[in-house]
Amino acid sequence: MERTTFNDLGLIEPILKALETEGYTHPTPIQAQAIPHLIKGRDLLGCAQTGTGKTAAFAIPILQELHSKEAKSKRAIRNLILTPTRELAIQIGESFAAYGRNLQLRHTVIFGGVGQKPQTDALHRGVDIVVATPGRLLDLMQQGFIHLNDLEIFVLDEADRMLDMGFIHDVKKVIAKLPQKRQTLFFSATMPPEIAKLANSILTDPIKVEVAPVSSTAETIDQHLFMVDRTDKNKLLLNLLEGDTIREALIFTRTKHGANKVAKVLVQAGIAAEAIHGNKSQSARQSALKGFKEGKLRALVATDIAARGIDIDGLTHVINFDIPNIPETYVHRIGRTGRAGASGKALSFCDHEEKEFLRDIVRLIKRDIPVVAEHPFVMVGGPKKAEPEVREPRQPRGPGRGGRQGQASRPAQNGGAQGRSEGQRSSNPRNSGPRRDDRGPRMPREQRAEQPRAERPNGDQPRSERPARREGEQQGRRPQGQRQGRPQEQRQPREGQAARPQGERSPARNDRGPRRDDKPREARPQQDRKTNPAKPDYAAMTKELFGEEAERNAKKDQTEKKKGLLGRLFGR
Repeated sequence: MERTTFNDLGLIEPILKALETEGYTHPTPIQAQAIPHLIKGRDLLGCAQTGTGKTAAFAIPILQELHSKEAKSKRAIRNLILTPTRELAIQIGESFAAYGRNLQLRHTVIFGGVGQKPQTDALHRGVDIVVATPGRLLDLMQQGFIHLNDLEIFVLDEADRMLDMGFIHDVKKVIAKLPQKRQTLFFSATMPPEIAKLANSILTDPIKVEVAPVSSTAETIDQHLFMVDRTDKNKLLLNLLEGDTIREALIFTRTKHGANKVAKVLVQAGIAAEAIHGNKSQSARQSALKGFKEGKLRALVATDIAARGIDIDGLTHVINFDIPNIPETYVHRIGRTGRAGASGKALSFCDHEEKEFLRDIVRLIKRDIPVVAEHPFVMVGGPKKAEPEVREPRQPRGPGRGGRQGQASRPAQNGGAQGRSEGQRSSNPRNSGPRRDDRGPRMPREQRAEQPRAERPNGDQPRSERPARREGEQQGRRPQGQRQGRPQEQRQPREGQAARPQGERSPARNDRGPRRDDKPREARPQQDRKTNPAKPDYAAMTKELFGEEAERNAKKDQTEKKKGLLGRLFGR
């Protein structure tokens, strides 16, 4: 069967010439399905993710529609595209500029993070098309710079992302200002209940187009998985980038801090790289993106939100430095490569703690991701960072070094209830307010010692019969994790006892005498406080395991080195 061309879609000559200039001859599935209906003025509900060509699917018919009709006034805004991120807004603006290069239609892009004057100046001169993010759009509407009374076409792009980012209420405020009579185009990769409800409320008899559901990955994307310890991820990344097999790479991290760290490691290794994320200024983000598109940067390190809307023709490699904790995000990430039928590679680094995220991804895409079994940093056993010991949380150390740190959370030896919590200790009359003043006279020590246990006010032992804890305190500091709590009856507050004079505090308090190990602070071994001897030195083990192999890699001839790790692994 012969493939559909743009000439078959009823487009006007100026737009066809612009598409030819851009090198486009065949529409994507969503373009082929949507454009004919949109030219006729139908509302549209499109379920499509980034990378399917949906921007052109609505930009092309909008340009044709606005070109065919005369504007009501010179400064009337005739089309509004609402999108969640600055990067995506800029990308859409570039698409309108490219496809409408032969038309006399004006557009501008509105977003926050930059000064508003250039934007308001453009609005004052008059524009037909506005591409905007919700926050800045509402600001300019409230200031009187934007009026939507003459709007003919409204596009809500990536509605599910609007919901995820907390913009849905702003979107509803904008929609409330739109004229009732308009054409509406609604795009979303997924349809959660709130988004479906919103779509039903603003669309009139829409044509429905569903292409490339979010659970699918393009067949043109070659996916590979590297099992690697977290501490070795930087080494693996540098190893992959050492040759010229990877010409350019878009690298994803889960956090802004992680993006900065990865970019710093790459720069220190002599690889041109920059990070983009929400804490970067808009000018810095645009500059980094421009440098990457122009080939000045070999690597662009991005968080998911910052990368939204990044569309780079011919991007060869996407690297998931961190496995995303939302499985759909994986599909969005790797969809940055392998576009428009081109091939691409997606390389993912998975450490011990990310295995659960990986399982969720595999369940979603319904296919296994091939594992690279041989590389210099293959995960060995468990994580390099030892698993934390299962213990009750320790309470903060008191004002003095002799304070009973963590006593409140030690389990009782007799299997009874736990000791006093921090909150209980703070409310105990022994620790705050008047000291036992309302409990009556205190029984003499010798009488309490002679009194049977059952007859004592709280069943506690006299202090003269509790040598075990004092003796234990003089035997040196126990290793961390081997402490034992006092018997339950020794930890209960003696509620029936009268107050001691202020100067006769219990040995259990901070002034109870010598330190646990009976040594001055300077003489105490530092290892007890700073290291846990139970934890193996995984870093040393790894160095021993891979030291010889790393040395062999360093001695490879120049040809092999030029190929890089990826070239050696896959014979390229």
